[in-house]
Amino acid sequence: MKALGRALTAYLLVDGYNIIHAWDELRELIEVSSLEDARDRLLRILSNYHGAKGYKRGAVIVVFDAHKVKGGVGSVQEYGGLNVVYTAEAETADHYIERTAATYVRAQSTVTVATSDSLEQVIILGKGAFRMSARELYDDVKDAEKDVYKQIDIRRPVKQNRMMEHFDSDVLNWFEEMRRKS
Repeated sequence: MKALGRALTAYLLVDGYNIIHAWDELRELIEVSSLEDARDRLLRILSNYHGAKGYKRGAVIVVFDAHKVKGGVGSVQEYGGLNVVYTAEAETADHYIERTAATYVRAQSTVTVATSDSLEQVIILGKGAFRMSARELYDDVKDAEKDVYKQIDIRRPVKQNRMMEHFDSDVLNWFEEMRRKS
């Protein structure tokens, strides 16, 4: 996609904790294990999704609230092609997402925000970004997984695994003699 002669970059901003609490698999993981394990699982899923959808490195940004962490300065880490953001003290994930979406939209980029927070959806739409609910993201992730598995099956050559291909010539000759005698 091009605008005014420049290539547009597509960004996906993901409200991490909103998605974790919206997807059954991840919500259940919190109950049987921990929030940290659910967060790690979401990052693995989104890293695979990032690759399957062909996003550029850093174009999928997963934002986690850390606004209640005393003295937290926030951080950005790279994980499997994703940018993972932990907000600073007193900054919510919603605020970070709104600010970042507005910045990228002004730079002529296409921005989609994945969250089921209806107020957040209205705000980001007002900033010129697109919205994707947690359910829509989940469905798109599953569709991308199916597409990857189809490509793997198509690329894998059909191989007949014949036992005879593993024997040396002496054994093959012996089998041939046995076949002729019967």
